[in-house]
Amino acid sequence: MQMIDLAQQAKQASFELAQFGNRQKNQALLTIADSLEQRAAEILAANAKDIEFAQSQGISAAIIDRLLLNESRLKGIANDVRNVAKLADPVGQIIDGGVLDSGLKIERQRVPLGVILTIYEARPNVTIDVASLCLKTGNAVILRGGKETKFTNAVLVDVVQAALEKAGLPKLAVQAVTDPDRALLLELLKLDRYIDMVIPRGGAGLHQFCKENSTIPVIVGGIGVCHLFVDKTADQERSLEVIANAKTQRPSTCNTLETLLVDKAVAVEFLPKLAERMKALKVTLHTNDLQKTDGIEPLVEEELTREWGSLDLNLVVVDNLQQAVEHISQYGSQHSEGILTSDYQTARQFVQQVDAAAVYINSSTRFTDGGEFGLGAEVAVSTQKLHARGPMGLEALTTYKWVCESDYLVRS
Repeated sequence: MQMIDLAQQAKQASFELAQFGNRQKNQALLTIADSLEQRAAEILAANAKDIEFAQSQGISAAIIDRLLLNESRLKGIANDVRNVAKLADPVGQIIDGGVLDSGLKIERQRVPLGVILTIYEARPNVTIDVASLCLKTGNAVILRGGKETKFTNAVLVDVVQAALEKAGLPKLAVQAVTDPDRALLLELLKLDRYIDMVIPRGGAGLHQFCKENSTIPVIVGGIGVCHLFVDKTADQERSLEVIANAKTQRPSTCNTLETLLVDKAVAVEFLPKLAERMKALKVTLHTNDLQKTDGIEPLVEEELTREWGSLDLNLVVVDNLQQAVEHISQYGSQHSEGILTSDYQTARQFVQQVDAAAVYINSSTRFTDGGEFGLGAEVAVSTQKLHARGPMGLEALTTYKWVCESDYLVRS
């Protein structure tokens, strides 16, 4: 199919989808969730093919972990769809309004964006997360997954389209581009007449490609070079628990801790404890502040801007809070940053000075997630400042229109 035909179909489907109410959209979502469980064997068999292909291509363990589906993960994806169905529908919501001196009644009303293009790599869960959020908000979506998810996505999209037909919604509200040819993506990025927003979910190269080639607004995000700063007043034992969670709970995610900053005032006392704990968790520390031994490697500056996606952690000792903030400003990605401290004023200063979509006090960075934030599944984590920032839930997939009403009023 030509990309322009696909985009035109999506635009038409978005017009049709916008006419359906919350009850019908929720019925489609619940049907999707049930079908994911009913067709689990088929989905997992397709995923096994993708895993086999990824392994044959020498793809990293971190990427394969993102690609992998099992019964537990598939059940979680289905439950995420059910949670989206439970959320309040923002479409039609009146944001604000009133009656002007002229007598004109004016309201800002939430409406769907229209057509969303989502580009992602080895994350089959994104297929369902994005589809469910778009359907809930009355948006059509074009999904362009990576070649690593070819077999899994084919089944998942079939599940979604079948559910839409069963619920009486337009099947083409969810479509997928399965050909990995980047020339097709380039075509899509020029179709601003039909597509309203582009959301890339992948590495820095993909984001840069979209920014440079798209005539459609692009939401940038999902690249997480996340930091925690251990202040001199931090509870060291409890800090170790937070650090361990932020690094090891699921290392391949974008909200995983990549660089730990430690106040030099407590470095002599704290670093041996940290090294022991990380070694027990099989985490390799990359640092020039500890002697090289098993589990400790020299720090290379280029690695400070790297998303490890693995059990590797940069460790840097800083002079004070200000130096920690400066380090984050230089090497961070404006995703998730945190401080571990017992001093209220220090915590507030960190929050004020650090520029990130999510800033944490005495908490793991792993909470930057649509589900954890109470938004349901997320379409992406935006690290930019316009339109949406942080986990993008339902409201981030809407815009608004001004609705104006009067009794045949004319302007004087």
